[in-house]
Amino acid sequence: MLIDTYGRVATDLRVSLTDRCNLRCTYCMPEEGLQWLAKPDLLTDDEIVRLIGIAVTHLGIEEVRFTGGEPLLRPGLPGIVERVAALAPRPQMSLTTNGIGLKRTAAALKAAGLDRVNVSLDTLRPDVFKTLTRRDRHKDVIEGLEAAHAAGLTPVKINSVLMPGLNADEAPDLLAWAVEHDYELRFIEQMPLDAQHGWKRDGMVTAGDILTSLRTRFRLTEEGAGERGSAPAERWIVDGGPHRVGVIASVTRPFCAACDRTRLTADGQVRTCLFATEETDLRGALRSDVPDEEIAGIWRTAMWGKKAGAGLDDPSFVQPDRPMSAIGG
Repeated sequence: MLIDTYGRVATDLRVSLTDRCNLRCTYCMPEEGLQWLAKPDLLTDDEIVRLIGIAVTHLGIEEVRFTGGEPLLRPGLPGIVERVAALAPRPQMSLTTNGIGLKRTAAALKAAGLDRVNVSLDTLRPDVFKTLTRRDRHKDVIEGLEAAHAAGLTPVKINSVLMPGLNADEAPDLLAWAVEHDYELRFIEQMPLDAQHGWKRDGMVTAGDILTSLRTRFRLTEEGAGERGSAPAERWIVDGGPHRVGVIASVTRPFCAACDRTRLTADGQVRTCLFATEETDLRGALRSDVPDEEIAGIWRTAMWGKKAGAGLDDPSFVQPDRPMSAIGG
């Protein structure tokens, strides 16, 4: 079990497979990109599967989310999914992706054992997409979403970040489109995860702003805390159902008290939180032939020291020392 001093138990593992990405989203990284991790620093496929196996069989992990960077850039991804699906007990597996490579890989990932996907899409307008991501790949994301749905990687969830002056007016259009295509839309407040540290609290579109905008076109009924559990998204039933929309208010209504996550970076570090300022090295233990139970003990110790919360709405908050692409969302 992965328990901390506040009684929270981590059952959800986020695994960053690579720090690389084929987009340059303005809220994540600079246009010229970043200095990527050297290949020897990255965990190998075997090391990733071994650590996930330790998490599942020794530490009570029930759900694994593959992230990046962009996880579809990892050549061995289908094989990793297939091997994790063979673990007993078998964890639920999902993938957070920008969707660009899904048209080509969705069917193979489903066959390997992947359960569902979360796809980042912030706009329905190709020109705005190009401005936000610095890449002209909007059509590829739309086709990737269609392929994921056709392959049965459902529910297909869409993550959208709204930015003032760019797409802040699109909330109702995005929801109408998601309902039409049977996708589950979740809006995420912009968090301070940009490598250039350009985030400003007073310049973000808040959960309250988003809900006000959605209510100009839809009737929203709050789902209730009992349905939410430890999930980060507060959800509303749209026009009586069956579709729902979620809002992840990481900044204005943080959910740290219910957090059930632990994170593994692409270079084999345990992070107890996206905004943690410390990491615990597992890669060194792996490459020193340390037994599984001892590695599990290192992981338990790291999680025991997890802090109470991130304090994102605190003006003194310090942004993380690594970009999100190296940590995993």
